[in-house]
Amino acid sequence: MKPMVLLRHGESQWNLENRFTGWVDVPLSPRGEQEAKEAGQKLQTFRFNHAFTSVLTRAIKTLEIVLEVIGQTDLQVAKHQALNERKYGELQGLNKAETVEKYGDHQVKLWRRSYDVRPPGGESLQDTAERVIPYYQEKIWPILSKGESILVVAHGNSLRALVMHLDQLSREEVLELNIPTGAPLLYELDDEGKILSHRYL
Repeated sequence: MKPMVLLRHGESQWNLENRFTGWVDVPLSPRGEQEAKEAGQKLQTFRFNHAFTSVLTRAIKTLEIVLEVIGQTDLQVAKHQALNERKYGELQGLNKAETVEKYGDHQVKLWRRSYDVRPPGGESLQDTAERVIPYYQEKIWPILSKGESILVVAHGNSLRALVMHLDQLSREEVLELNIPTGAPLLYELDDEGKILSHRYL
């Protein structure tokens, strides 16, 4: 079995303020730092061979806190923008409630939850998947396939795209998928990369 833990970063300052964040590099909120510590406590029994994260501060900081808690601060870490959050374009920085008032609930829900509809100047979930999945196949799976354990700290939508691929979810099923902040999601895979089990810790 190949263990891989997926972790969405702790709450960011803009999560707290209910803003579209995307690629804007905002820090963790105090609660987000606490969520990262609690995630680390849940992972105390794990020893990872490699870690992957995005190039955004909220994911990097979450990973640093986790590694400090589990005593693996010397772990090799790969950072890549392929794991960044979905880019929200012109919506980035806008309060979600105010965006609904401006554009209407139906349009904002389309932007947020449809698979292939892009917000103005931004990415759809499909666009996000088209960078996340090749990165997983080319960089992460080769390490997993050697029997090594992996920790991936990323974002709500980049992880949704990866989970969609791993669990073979349909476009409709992935729309209902929500990955909470700071909650480690453990996957165990067989030698072919098929999922044997997955659960939140």
